[in-house]
Amino acid sequence: MSKIKIVLAEDEPSLGQILKESLETRGFLVYHAPNGKVAYDYYLQRNPDILVLDVMMPIKDGFTLAKEIRKENTSIPIIFLTAKSQTKDVLDGFDHGGNDYLKKPFSMEELIVRIKALLDRNKIKKDTSKIAIGNYIFNYTKQVLHFSNEEVLLTNKESELLFHLSEKRNEILDRSFILKKLWGNDDFFNARSMDVFISKLRKKLSKDPSIKIINIRGFGYKLTI
Repeated sequence: MSKIKIVLAEDEPSLGQILKESLETRGFLVYHAPNGKVAYDYYLQRNPDILVLDVMMPIKDGFTLAKEIRKENTSIPIIFLTAKSQTKDVLDGFDHGGNDYLKKPFSMEELIVRIKALLDRNKIKKDTSKIAIGNYIFNYTKQVLHFSNEEVLLTNKESELLFHLSEKRNEILDRSFILKKLWGNDDFFNARSMDVFISKLRKKLSKDPSIKIINIRGFGYKLTI
C-alpha cells in the first residue's frame, strides 16, 4: 500500500524537521519545503494527498500559495499552521481555500487527527473510478474510457490530462500549470507535445459531439460539455 504524501511548508528549520520526522515515523511520506515557492514546486512534482502550510513564510506565504493552488485544484485538502488565532485570521484562512486551521503550538496527535479526518472526508467525496464526461464514463484509476459497450484505453499522459480537464470542466485549464505539472516545464517543445495529446483526446471523445476541448489561445484549454 502506497504511503500518504504530504507537502509540509514550514520556514522554521527545527520545527519543520521535527514535524517531518514525527509524521514519517507514523507512516507518512513528507516533502518539507522551507518556503511557499518550493512547496508549490513539490505540489506540481510530487502529486501529494494533502498540504500542511505555515501561513507566515518568506518568498510566498501560505495564503498566497493556497489561493494559487485552488485555481487549479479545488479538492486537495489544505491545513494552515499559524501563530495567529483571531477570528479574522481564521476566516481569512478559509477564504483562501483552507479546509482546517491549527494554532501553534499544537500536539502531533492533534495534527495527525486533523490530517486523517480531511483525507477520509476527501476519499468519500471523490470517486475517480466513475467520472461522467458527457456520454462517456472515465475510469481515471484504470485509465479507461467507457462509451456504451465500448472501452477505449488511454495512455498515462492522456489519462492525467483528461483528469485535469474534467476537474476544471467549463473553466480554463491553465496551459503553463498543466505543462509544468505533467511535462516538467512549459517550454515550446512540451507545448507542442501537449497539443498532440489534446488532439488524441478529442478523437477518443468524438463519439459524443457535445464534448469539446477548446483551445483558449494564450491561456489554456477548456473542456465543455
